[in-house]
Parts: sequence; C-alpha cells; structure tokens
Amino acid sequence: MSGEILFLAHRLPFPPDRGDKIRSHHVLKALAAIAPVHVGCLAEDASDFTHEHELAALAASHAMPRRSKPVSLAGVEALIRREPVSLAAFRSQALHDWVRKTMAERNISAIYVFSGQMGQYVPAEWRGRLIVDLVDVDSAKFEAYALDRSGPRGWIDAREGRLLRGVEEALAAHADATLLVSEAEAGLLRERTTRARDIRALGNGIDCDFFDPAATRPHPDLASGGPHFVFTGQMDYAPNIAAVARFAQGILPRIRKAHPLAEFHIVGRAPTAEVSRLGERDGVTVWGAVPDVRPFLAAATIVTAPLTIARGVQNKVLEAMAMARCVLVSPEAATGIDAKHGAQFVIGDTDHALATHALHLLDRPAEREAIGAAARSFVQSQMSWPAMLADLPALMGFPTGAARDAA
Repeated sequence: MSGEILFLAHRLPFPPDRGDKIRSHHVLKALAAIAPVHVGCLAEDASDFTHEHELAALAASHAMPRRSKPVSLAGVEALIRREPVSLAAFRSQALHDWVRKTMAERNISAIYVFSGQMGQYVPAEWRGRLIVDLVDVDSAKFEAYALDRSGPRGWIDAREGRLLRGVEEALAAHADATLLVSEAEAGLLRERTTRARDIRALGNGIDCDFFDPAATRPHPDLASGGPHFVFTGQMDYAPNIAAVARFAQGILPRIRKAHPLAEFHIVGRAPTAEVSRLGERDGVTVWGAVPDVRPFLAAATIVTAPLTIARGVQNKVLEAMAMARCVLVSPEAATGIDAKHGAQFVIGDTDHALATHALHLLDRPAEREAIGAAARSFVQSQMSWPAMLADLPALMGFPTGAARDAA
C-alpha cells in the first residue's frame, strides 16, 4: 500500500517526558520513517507551543489547537450528549475541520489513533486502514477508581467507566487492529468485547542511549546521607498520588526504624496539595518538576513504584531499569515487563513485603548492584523501541521494511 498517514493524538508528542507522550513520540517517529505523516493533536498549555517546531520538523503537516474547555463545561456537555467526559474534554471543532480538510486534500491511506478520546475525529465514512492505540483499558481504570470512592466522585467515575467501555468496544469493532500496551491489557479488552476484529499488544520500549547511567552525573543533593528511595512520575495522576502516599505513610516508617536517615524523594511535575503535604513528613522530600529525572535515578539507592492501580507498562520502571537501578515494585507496576523477581527487579505485594525487601536490599549492596546491572541488560536486549515497533509498517498496511526520510 502507498499513501500517507494521519496520526491523531490527545497531546503533543513533544517533549517525551511523561508516559503517554513517550509512547506517542516514538510511534510518531516510526510512522514518519514509513510515509509522510499528518499530525492532529491538542495543546494543553502555552509551553506546548514552544515545542511546536519539533512537531513541524517531523510532520508533513500538523494542527495543534489549544485545549481550553473548562472541565465543568465538558461535564455539562457530556451529560447532555450522554457521553464520557473525556470525549467532551478533548473535542475541538478546529481539529475536526482540519482532519476533514487534510483527508480531502491528501492521499491518506491509513489512520493511527492514539488514545480512545481521539477516535471521535475519524470520519464515520472512513473505510481505509484504521489502527487504534488505546494504550490502556481506561474504562477499567475508572471502574477501579469508583470502587475506592464514594459520593458524587464515585458516581462520576462509575459513569465514566461505563460509557468509556462502550466507546472502547465501538472503536475495537471498527478498527483493523486495536493496540494495548501489554498482553494483560489486551486480554482484558478481549474479555470486555465480542465485536473486536483484532486486539493485540504493542509494548512500550525504552531509549537506553538516553537513559544511560554512564553518561549521567548523580544529583549532588542525594550524594550523602540516605539511603535514598526515589519515585518519579506525574504527580497529579491518581495512581501516582496513591503510590507515594502508600510509601511515605506505610513503608518508609518501617524502613526508618532500622535506617533512621532513610529518605524518600518524590520527583515529578504538578504535585497536588495531598502530595505536597507528604513533604512535611520526616524523611520525605517533594521535588516537583525537574529538568531531568536521570540524575535522581542515578543517585537512588533504590527506585520504588508501589502502585496499587496500574494500567499497562510503567515507563518509570523501564527508565529506572535502564539506569541500572535496583527497582522495588508492586505486582501492578511489574505488569507487562517480562523480568524476573530477584533477578532484574524485586516485587512485593504488601507494605510489609515491600519494606522487608527494602531492608534486605539495603543490607546487601552487591546484590542491589547485580540486580541493577541485570535490569539494564534486560531492557537493552528485550525492550528497545526499534524492537517494539518493528512490525509497525505491516500493521499500517505498508510493505515490510518500508522506510523513508522523515518529512
């Protein structure tokens, strides 16, 4: 098949500094190596426009209107239209118009939809190749939120989960292939729909040249004292908030009984008030946004990810493994990473287990180093982005091995 590609993403894929943007960034680069790519996405704030030139350098054409609809307005619109709030929140007439114009003027032969919110931009009459990358089963995530919340917020999350499930099922029925970030997520979607044509896993990769401990100087503020535990992630994201609260309140105090100077570093943009208050606890530092997480990872005694709700592969875990750190994770955070407990990372399912593993590892620095070295070797050989995206040309309907210079 010849022709051009339309790529639709809910966020600008630059810079690749958070989970969904890392995946969309690498997928977009791989698509641009196959055929000219036209990119429609939404800007979240003014800082996105400072990176628009990076998108312009890669895309044959692009549109990036500002997503400025207040959540309250999106909620009202969603109630009236009986649709998920996340669809209303990401609806832009300017982007709809650009998609129609691009498809009328260019030889679009395949569409790649990144995230379920963007399926609304695919014209109903489209009969060409359609790939939908849901990444995670978002409906299941909202269902899990609803179980943990009561009152109006619980009702909102339950409604969102129920309606998103219908959207996911409709997209999977229409798409030539529906992609999820792990086989576990793919299996979950298969259980929730009977109409899908093809559901498969397309795992996340890791850029081991960028996340290279040999090329990173450890953060000087973590050079003494400790031991230092580090968590990285977007800190207004509910699963991350729950994870750091769990470690600060339920795990760190157990560790500090044996290691009174142990410190927990929460590294990531947009910490909520709840996260910021954790910084008032002994041994906890909330760093907020930092220009580069690698120095914190390089300086960590142990990197931790005690997530209780996790959908798909955790980039934060892959990044720490690539940095040759010993990573202490919950079973949820280990999902989709085919590494072995005790060899390339360490898994604990309860607060007691995680604290016990941490104390064991703190007393055995040689074992920590061996696990970190094995972790980097594992992701280098098994989870590079080129390896993960090798089948993308065929998936998009282009000849295997198809390649071109980036537009």
